[in-house]
Amino acid sequence: MKALILAGAFAAAAVIAAPAMAAGDAAAGKAKAASCNTCHGANGEGTKMGPKLAGMNEAAFVQAMQDYASGKRAHAMMKMQAAKMSPEDNANLAAYYATLK
Repeated sequence: MKALILAGAFAAAAVIAAPAMAAGDAAAGKAKAASCNTCHGANGEGTKMGPKLAGMNEAAFVQAMQDYASGKRAHAMMKMQAAKMSPEDNANLAAYYATLK
């Protein structure tokens, strides 16, 4: 019983302590996406140069951008592009691409 209470307390603490991802502005993301169009397509549909972004999960998009910026994911062009983006830019882009199919 103590183990269950302790586990519940840790789970609640983790939820409270976890940083909330700010909701992005899809309209602002669409405007910022112009620099992504060459490789990922005008509607995020993907091209031979870059994968599909349309319909991508917002949290996964933000994590990928953070990983490119930090070098955790290796891709020279994406590292350069991700380094230019603020957390707000990433949230906005994520919101925009999530609206596309």
